[in-house]
Amino acid sequence: MRQIMLLFFIGLGCTVGIAAEKPFFAERFDQGVEDALPKGWRLKQWTGRDHDVRLEKSNGENAVHLISDHNSFGIVKKFTWRTKDHSLIRWRWKVTELPQGGDVREKSKDDQAAQLYVVFPRFPSAINSRLVGYIWDTSAPKGGKFVSQKYSKTRYVVLESGSSETGKWISEQRNVYEDYKDLFNEEPPDADGITLMIDSDDTGSRAESYFANIEIP
Repeated sequence: MRQIMLLFFIGLGCTVGIAAEKPFFAERFDQGVEDALPKGWRLKQWTGRDHDVRLEKSNGENAVHLISDHNSFGIVKKFTWRTKDHSLIRWRWKVTELPQGGDVREKSKDDQAAQLYVVFPRFPSAINSRLVGYIWDTSAPKGGKFVSQKYSKTRYVVLESGSSETGKWISEQRNVYEDYKDLFNEEPPDADGITLMIDSDDTGSRAESYFANIEIP
């Protein structure tokens, strides 16, 4: 009886622990497709008419696979997010092809194979929203922080750069709340979701990447 009770409380503790660890947001890309996109996401096309978005297994990972060929597009997940309360974001990504000569520091070469944006709307949103972009660049140095040459309210953090890690799954974690304060020198408003993006239009080339296991604890 004593052993049974002990096992019961151990099991109860495990159950409580699992419940307590449920994240604020989690995307495992295991819910299927809707309108040819991961369920719950929508398309945002910037340039070109074509886009290539696939749900696949890659090295055992459920992933969204993005392919850009002379175009620019992303997929958007809308939800309200108070980054002061849930400051961390984690994800895994893999790049298999970089846009040739892409460089976030130059307007005419501003292409990246993998970009994750957190959007902070400010009225009027079309011209005043702030964006924190985490990118895998072709040329700009890893660890660099840059202002977009196309839209000054987009600020970038280069998490990976170049081809030395292409073809490998890389795990990332960032404190979005602290990054926003560092990049904009102000308290952030509520975010309204995340965007996964790829582009190769400025360089007139091709790019390819994967995203998996996005989580906000």
